Amino acid sequence: MSLPDRRETEVRRLLEQRAAETVPPDLAERAREEGERLLGRRRALRTALWAGALVGLAALLVWALALDPWTATPPKTTSPTAGW
Repeated sequence: MSLPDRRETEVRRLLEQRAAETVPPDLAERAREEGERLLGRRRALRTALWAGALVGLAALLVWALALDPWTATPPKTTSPTAGW
């Protein structure tokens, strides 16, 4: 008997000895629950990111309205030669 034949014989023997594993009856239900849990986490993360972006935008808007950063500051310099 050659090496491949021995390997094949050994694999066949192991497969015959091994009892067929049964599929748990609640496997589909558990998979559905896990999928719903993952979708819920993803939805919560997306909601938190959008809320953070909106809060940041609101803070930027309040800052811009309070300080008017786009207007030029009036010159308040004095002449450096005054009092010489």
